[in-house]
Amino acid sequence: MKMENSADIVIGAKKFAHEKHKNQKTRNGIIPYSDHLEGVVSRLKNLGITDKSIICAAWLHDIIEKTDVNFDQINERFGREVAVTVLSLTKDHNLPKKDRETQYINQLKDATLQAKIIKLCDISDNLKDLSNSPISQTQKQKQVKKMLHYLRVIKNDIIENKSNYPKIQEIIDGVNIICVKFKQKPILI
Repeated sequence: MKMENSADIVIGAKKFAHEKHKNQKTRNGIIPYSDHLEGVVSRLKNLGITDKSIICAAWLHDIIEKTDVNFDQINERFGREVAVTVLSLTKDHNLPKKDRETQYINQLKDATLQAKIIKLCDISDNLKDLSNSPISQTQKQKQVKKMLHYLRVIKNDIIENKSNYPKIQEIIDGVNIICVKFKQKPILI
């Protein structure tokens, strides 16, 4: 497959993501996965991000982890920048679970600012529907703690670049409402 041309790259990424995540649901088992992707991209756009590579990576941020798509396919179709960003947001499921989390934390620390902003939007969208999720309160607590841990890992770069994205505070405020609801310490940015 050849690389998408630049005018169509975002539309191509959206269609590809919708096709590959078709019939998948989010963790709560109710919401179509494509709704989660829409939420992440919508948050990015709300921050004023228009860069096509970042938007493409947001559409594709879970595609390696949750489908049969690999790095090379993304690289070939959407270019190296998008593929590397997606890979930096992907857990390595070939590793044992404990090692996988450690590796993922290190990846997030080393990720580009763009990848960290996608992760912030991902965390925000994942937390949004947690209250209405049919999973147990214990599972919800675990999910919130894990997502807040990821947020703390990327927080310093977000703080350093907050002036470039003034609406980041709105996303953090939304995350903090959920933190308080689950008796977690709010994130200060």
